[in-house]
Amino acid sequence: MAHSAQAKKRVRQNEVRNEANRKLRSESRTHMKNLDKAIEAGDKEAIAKNFKLAMASLHKAVSKNVFKKGFASRNISRMAAKVSKANA
Repeated sequence: MAHSAQAKKRVRQNEVRNEANRKLRSESRTHMKNLDKAIEAGDKEAIAKNFKLAMASLHKAVSKNVFKKGFASRNISRMAAKVSKANA
């Protein structure tokens, strides 16, 4: 349990940041899953839309240090390969 005012404030800040990070992480994962569903359905418009959303959310999460740069890079590369294979 925090006793000093500084420690109490730090706990409050961590809770707020944790919630924001959780939201970004969840949003990114949801967009990635939606892209996979669109690829399975074969809907080219949905694929393009969801790929753009997934890429943007991953970049945003990296800029806010929710994900590491390599994680986003790897996932975007894999998604791009799936998208090009689906469009071929």
